[in-house]
Amino acid sequence: MAETAATGGLKRQLSLWNLIIYGLIVVQPTAPMPSFGVVSTEAKGHVVTALLIAMVAMFFTALSYGRMARAYPSAGSAYTYVGREIHPGLGYVTGWSMVMDYVINPLICTIWCSKAAAVFLPGVPYAAWAVFFAGLFTCINLVGVKTNAKFNAGLAAFMGVVIVWVLVAAVRYVLGLPEYPAGFFSKPFYDPENFQSQAVFTGASIAVLTYIGFDGISTLSEEVENPRRNILLATVGVCLITGVLAGIQVYAGQLVWPWGEAAYPDIDTAYVHVAGKAGGELLKQVVTATLLVATIGSGSGALLGAARLLYGMGRDNALPRGFFGQVDAKSGVPRNNVILVGLVSLIGAFLMSYQLGAEMLNFGAFIAFMGVNAAAFLRYGVREGERTLWDRVPPVLGFLTCLFIFWNLRWQAKLAGVVWLLVGVAWGYAKNRGKWVTPSEIPQE
Repeated sequence: MAETAATGGLKRQLSLWNLIIYGLIVVQPTAPMPSFGVVSTEAKGHVVTALLIAMVAMFFTALSYGRMARAYPSAGSAYTYVGREIHPGLGYVTGWSMVMDYVINPLICTIWCSKAAAVFLPGVPYAAWAVFFAGLFTCINLVGVKTNAKFNAGLAAFMGVVIVWVLVAAVRYVLGLPEYPAGFFSKPFYDPENFQSQAVFTGASIAVLTYIGFDGISTLSEEVENPRRNILLATVGVCLITGVLAGIQVYAGQLVWPWGEAAYPDIDTAYVHVAGKAGGELLKQVVTATLLVATIGSGSGALLGAARLLYGMGRDNALPRGFFGQVDAKSGVPRNNVILVGLVSLIGAFLMSYQLGAEMLNFGAFIAFMGVNAAAFLRYGVREGERTLWDRVPPVLGFLTCLFIFWNLRWQAKLAGVVWLLVGVAWGYAKNRGKWVTPSEIPQE
């Protein structure tokens, strides 16, 4: 720790609890609510089953992230794992894909927050809200990672209270029903009249979005106490906690508003209407506000991860070191990167739609997920360790699952993602004259 501070690098000051809170905020405790209507419709009411299938798929990838973080406790995350275990060129491609993923995340959060805030104060123009939220995400991250962790803890507590309120209202509503049709409590898991395996897997491919963001934990590896232990525990823990919390929320929502009973007034805000049905107009407004707050936390956390990824690539000179590889001596924050991502979020809020941004985010995320699973398989299943089935099967399953989801992205997202990759690879190849930079390995202490 002393060495890190002396050389002007990142400081190890985050505990396991800080990591878990950070991961939950980036993923969002309310993550299943925005996609509830879409998943329920696509899976024909089997929203809980779809969500649990997605959890199993992401569990394997989370395990690979955690195991690779034990080997390389570096801020570069997947960029480092793939670059050192497979090939520096593929590591660069992975890192460049992650840049798209991490930079677009706060961008789409800026878009969503700006539109949601306009519902409460319609007199304020969208442009003003975009400037406000992009600036807010940037300022939160400029004050330092420890302050960010405290901010995250407060957000988690607030969202926890609202989730409990929704669940209590749902229980009261269900207990007050005059009768329960046959299979009422089991249909969110399995409804023999409407079950179609293809529909459930389609729903699961969308439900995976509930877990997007857990990988951001590994970008904080150089700011964590005992990273070889805590990154693995936090990554897997956040994935499982998110799955359990999300499963409970969507199960309650499906009981309050059974699939097929009536169409949702708006499929994108279906859970808001579920909350209103269970607890009245006040709860409906509170849930709407909570989703806004949750997205603020997600956008702030995503910007934090983006700045650390850019720092890891800049330190290795895969990106210009003079700009990206610098850390502010006072705050311990890669300030240039924070400001840059904030500006991109602001500009992108005027140039890109939320839908295209979200799909491009998935493009970058799943390239990184596949790369990390492949790196974990090579390191633990081929080269080192006992090379047991436990070392080989989880990363293979994680890779195949991510490949399946990646393959089913819309062509527009694939085209935009491929263009991004081609531009990045051409620039990186020219910059390094065909010699790819091997990511640096940062010692634990």
